[in-house]
Amino acid sequence: MDMSAFCIVQTTIDDELRAEEIADALTERKLAACVQIAPVTSNYIWKGAPTMEKEFLISAKARQKDFSALAAAIRELHSYELPEIIALPILIDDDAYLEWALRATEREEGSR
Repeated sequence: MDMSAFCIVQTTIDDELRAEEIADALTERKLAACVQIAPVTSNYIWKGAPTMEKEFLISAKARQKDFSALAAAIRELHSYELPEIIALPILIDDDAYLEWALRATEREEGSR
């Protein structure tokens, strides 16, 4: 099984309901097989100022080839001026889980 076919795409957002809306959209559009939401505290520099915020981490298991479409969906639904949208490789996965993820993200050719 080709592990490089999938990645974990992450973003954060400060609103739990909006996090759920993003998760629903990604799975409904079959851009992600599974999306997890977890509360986190983010510490970062924004516009030159140290910032610490309570946020929700959204982690989506997705096909690497769908990254651009998934990132566009996140930007469409996100409230931030500059949302974090990163992809992390999946180095090792259970074959049965990967087969399920492939089936869960099957779309007709040409569909978004």
